[in-house]
Amino acid sequence: MSLDALRRTLEPAIRRVLHTYWRFARAMTFGVRAIVIDPQGRVLLVKHSYVSGWHLPGGGVEVGETVHDALARELLEEAGITALEPPTLQGLFFNSRDSRRDHVALFAIRAFRQDGGPRDPREIIDHGFFALDALPPDTTRGTRARLAELFEGVAVSPRW
Repeated sequence: MSLDALRRTLEPAIRRVLHTYWRFARAMTFGVRAIVIDPQGRVLLVKHSYVSGWHLPGGGVEVGETVHDALARELLEEAGITALEPPTLQGLFFNSRDSRRDHVALFAIRAFRQDGGPRDPREIIDHGFFALDALPPDTTRGTRARLAELFEGVAVSPRW
């Protein structure tokens, strides 16, 4: 097996181990996600190499980073997206699925430009814009709930 093939084989497992470590090593985790809506009303979803299902793009807020800086970084890394207007805060959510200490700030973005796709195809293995009535079957429950809250007027839950 070549060194490159070995790296491709081991990298998803290493990412899962590090993700699990950070879930328990930090006192509290804080993340950001975005509902990016294109002019046709479709929403951006991403598929990670280290967790199953389709998700709204986003990730963790790093030490010394603002929520808006983290959102801008994650959108650029995961889908080549740059917001052209300030994002609109949709809510703050407790995500007990990942940790008893995890919180997520969710934003909506309607004005953006997209320059290419994911910056690291080893992290984001697929991405795309989807109509609300044509979401991939394995779109996560939390993602579906946030979309229903924004687009269908479903009562907002404090839990992801």
